[in-house]
Formats: sequence, structure tokens, C-alpha cells
Amino acid sequence: MAFQETIEYLFGLQKYGIKFGLTNSALLMERMNEPHRRFRSVHIAGTNGKGSTASFLDSMLRAAGYRVGLYTSPHLVSFTERIRIDGMPVSEQQVVKLADRVRQCAAGTGPDGREALSPTFFEVTTAMAFTCFAESAVDIAVIETGMGGRLDSTNVIMPLVSVITNIDLEHTEFLGPTLAAIAGEKAGIIKPGIPVVTCTVQPEAVAVLEKEAARKAAPLYRLAKDFGPDRISPGVFPSFDYRGIAVNYSGLRTNLLGRHQVTNASLALAAVECLAAAGVSVSERAVRSGLEQAAWPGRLEQAGSRPDIYLDGAHNPASAAVLAEALGELKRGKGRLVLVLGILRDKDHRRIIERLVPLADRVIVTKPQYDRAMDIRALAGEVRILQTDVTTADSVSAAINLARGSASEDDLIVITGSLYTVGDARAIFRQGPAGDPLRGLKG
Repeated sequence: MAFQETIEYLFGLQKYGIKFGLTNSALLMERMNEPHRRFRSVHIAGTNGKGSTASFLDSMLRAAGYRVGLYTSPHLVSFTERIRIDGMPVSEQQVVKLADRVRQCAAGTGPDGREALSPTFFEVTTAMAFTCFAESAVDIAVIETGMGGRLDSTNVIMPLVSVITNIDLEHTEFLGPTLAAIAGEKAGIIKPGIPVVTCTVQPEAVAVLEKEAARKAAPLYRLAKDFGPDRISPGVFPSFDYRGIAVNYSGLRTNLLGRHQVTNASLALAAVECLAAAGVSVSERAVRSGLEQAAWPGRLEQAGSRPDIYLDGAHNPASAAVLAEALGELKRGKGRLVLVLGILRDKDHRRIIERLVPLADRVIVTKPQYDRAMDIRALAGEVRILQTDVTTADSVSAAINLARGSASEDDLIVITGSLYTVGDARAIFRQGPAGDPLRGLKG
């Protein structure tokens, strides 16, 4: 089977929708010879910040000399980005082979009379990732949940540490209508006796995490209470000191923009401390170089200059609020802010708009190449409530051309609203002029 045929097969599995439960995942793991038991892991759940925290962990562990697997979602340009080993996406040939093996195991054909399974897209891709990590003999894998945690297909692993980033209202139709309900789903990754670190601060969510950690005798370490950043410098690339559970570092720096990345980096550092107690040690030198070398595409990622162009996949109100705060720094000394906005129709578009549109001088409304994209006219109508200078473009490519054509060299262009919008933009910039920062980047 060719790569494109494999991708069509995988995305065709979306017809099975989203199924909460670990039955299919457990059966797939059994039929694949239980790959999830053949590597050590870190498990990450949360609303926002999972990818950046995973990237910090991956980078620090690799700087320490470990062979690291990284499983994240969604991808921006190529499916291969979801499964990485030592920072590199798997090859298209590996994707084909892995998908074929999982499909055969799920089919249930054979003399043993096993029943056929009907796995979802994420159940299959998780089985592919875990099989890849086991057979590639990674020292440790950093695993991001897809949605929730308790019934997420990744939750078959027994990690060395569990990480829960911030918690906010998301996917309420699946995870519940309140912060407490959503926190309960995220808390499902907490395992008996396994330490958990979190940057969650809302009292109702913290109470849920504390109760679940106590029930499972899992040590719980919280941002501000047990660890956190101190002396954060101003600017989009802030330095900071880290006050840890047992260790302290001064003058740390990251290569990811925004003060919110200091929180994500501190969370990753707390996880590293827990890993050390489990025998996975990371030196101070590896900590410093890992933080500075970490990269996470599509999150305040610079894609062009003169005018400066940034990509950020803010796709819910919480991440839009974080982006809005960062834009306050990025706008300093700049001219107009041009916002290129494309949102999925099942997202809380009004609250995203409320956080971002008032900061913009001009908004270009568009949509990504994805069947869940919000109608351009409907989105533009909502934007016009807060902004009179609104233009529409039928594609992300056309929107970028409009933004560039009307911007001066000292303006700021930000492409946001969805990771799918950012993915479309990133694919364009990768093919762009030699002066574009994204040219030649892999993944």
C-alpha cells in the first residue's frame, strides 16, 4: 500500500467517530504483543500546553543522551509528525508498514478465530506509535493524550510520571460541562503510587486532582505550591529561575516565545525531577541545553519577516487568551496588527474572537482545508461585531497573500484560530521564498 492510500485508510476510520473506552486499545496491544509494556514513558494530559511541555521534556531527555519517542497530535502538515524518534518524524514507509500491521491485527482474520475489531483513527495511530517505540528500543517515550485521559486510548501505559497541564472547558460534549468533570477525566491518567505534576490552579479542578491522587497514593506536586518559576524577565524570550521540588536552577532560557512557556518549562522540569527519582537522570547541562533547543511548530512560530509573520494554533478561549497576552509584547514597536483567522465550527468561536479581535487593526477571515471548518461568511459576521475592517478569503493561501499585500514592513501578521489553519499556512511557508524562516524545516 502506498503512503497516500494508507493516509486515506487511517482518516477513513473517522467514520467510527470518537469512542471512549480502553477495550479496543487493550485488545490491539495484546494482538501487537503488548508494545506499551516494552518502554518507559511519561504521560501528559491537559487542555493547553501539552505539546510544548512534551517538547521541553523530549528535548531535555535527548540532551541527556536518551533515545526518546514522542507521540503527539494533531499533525500540522504530515501525518509522520505524530510519531517521532530522537526528534525526527518517522518515515512514510514506516507509517505504511505500521498501519498495515495494526490493520491486520484488528481484522481478526486467522485460524484462532479472533473477532474483528472496529478501531477508531486514534486507537490505530496509538497502536502504531507504541509498536514503533517498542521496536525502535527507545529509552523513554513522551506520550500526549488525545482527549481527556481516563478513557483515552493512550491510558494503557504505566508511566514513570504523569503530567497534567492547565485545565479549562473543552470538548464539553464528551468530557462534561464543568471544570470539575473535565478535571476528573484528566485525573484518569494518575496511576497508583506514580507521581503526578500539574500547573492546574482552579480550586475546583485542583480539588479533583488532590482527591484522585490521594485515593491512588500518588504524590502530587503543584505549580506555585511545590515548584515554579521565579524572577521572570520581561520580553517574549524571558529568562527565569526555577524553584523545584528538590533542586533549583537560575538563569534558564527557552527558545519558545511567550511568558506562558515559562509555566510549561517549569512543569517539564518538575517531571524531570520525578524521573530522576525513577532512575532517569538529567544533568543540569542537559536541562539548560534541552530547554534552549526545544522547538514546537505552530505555537507563536515565526514564519516570515518584513513584515513579521507568526503562526499560533490558538483553538480555544484559554489558548486565545494566552496568545492575546503574548501579542501585547509582540506588538511593541510595530505598526498594525493583521489577524488571519480560521476557526473550526465546533469550537467556542465567540470567546476566541472576543480575546483576539479587539487587538487587531484588520482581520482577514478564512478557513482551513478541513471539513469541520467554520463557514467564512458566518465567522466574518461574528468578527464584524467587534471590528469594522474585515475581509474574507476562500483559502489560507489567499488570506496570506491579502495580508502580505496590504501590510507594511513594520506591521505584524498573526495566523491563528486553529491548528488546521496553522497547518495550511505552515505548508505554504515551507515552500516559500528562501528568506522565510520555515523554508526547509521538517515536520
